[in-house]
Amino acid sequence: MVELSRLTASLRLSGRLLCKLEYLNPGGSKKDRVARAMIEAARREGMLRDGQPVVELTGGNTGTGLAIICGALGHPFIAVMSMGNTMERARQMRALGAEVVLVDQATGSPKGTVSGADLALVEQRAVELARERGAFRADQFRMRANVEAHEQGTGPEMWRQSEQTVDVFVDFAGTGGTFTGVSRYLRRVNASARCYVVEPAGAAVLAGEQSTRPSHVIQGGGYSFADLPLLDRSLVTDYLTVTDEQAIDAARRVAREHGVFAGFSTGANIAAALDLLRTRERGATVACLACDSGLKYMSTDLFGQ
Repeated sequence: MVELSRLTASLRLSGRLLCKLEYLNPGGSKKDRVARAMIEAARREGMLRDGQPVVELTGGNTGTGLAIICGALGHPFIAVMSMGNTMERARQMRALGAEVVLVDQATGSPKGTVSGADLALVEQRAVELARERGAFRADQFRMRANVEAHEQGTGPEMWRQSEQTVDVFVDFAGTGGTFTGVSRYLRRVNASARCYVVEPAGAAVLAGEQSTRPSHVIQGGGYSFADLPLLDRSLVTDYLTVTDEQAIDAARRVAREHGVFAGFSTGANIAAALDLLRTRERGATVACLACDSGLKYMSTDLFGQ
């Protein structure tokens, strides 16, 4: 965890912004934690047999984590991913031993984005493959192990590494597992902690808005799913939105000013955190995650061509 003090100082903000560098995990993202927790839980509970294949839909991060843990434990892994995700992720998963099945995007979906319609097609193919291969479906949108990985790991680490100073947590919503797990732990140790869900502008359906721009560039969330089974809404202080431009600008600034080289969702987290420090959370200690590595986005225009 690092304090983004140069960034807050340059913007003349009071308070602190702490960023936990989850891209330093072996697969380059926070999803390594989820992948390990899901497979270990499935084996422990008898849902996954020795040598049985594993199938999961992925934007590339959970799939990378699953490729690592499945390879270590002897499970063939089939990753199902939309063509809208960056191909660096597919190459990384293949290098780690995964079979990668790429699914064409929905009609009208722009390249380099993943909408809810795109993800629905990936889900359909994942279900088919799990049935065809007799595979265990590691469903990151529904398995409680997703939440537990962050409640038992990420949250306690954040609290300890911050020297027990976190007042506010912000998180860009994908499956909802990170938000729920970290927030649940923080509320347990600090009853006054405020926890904010971040969504893309124009796709803030969790906040109750209509989706008018499902094809935003922020990969890993904002799929216009109004119902996320793992999202505990009782923990949500409020819902925030960021634009593509805000997320990109924040990702570029934190790379230049702090050497934190991360992706779109990290930029969304940082942009939302900075906005809170400008407004209702002035003077607070705000924490967020650097969700994945900027190396996963080199084929996009996030850092220029």
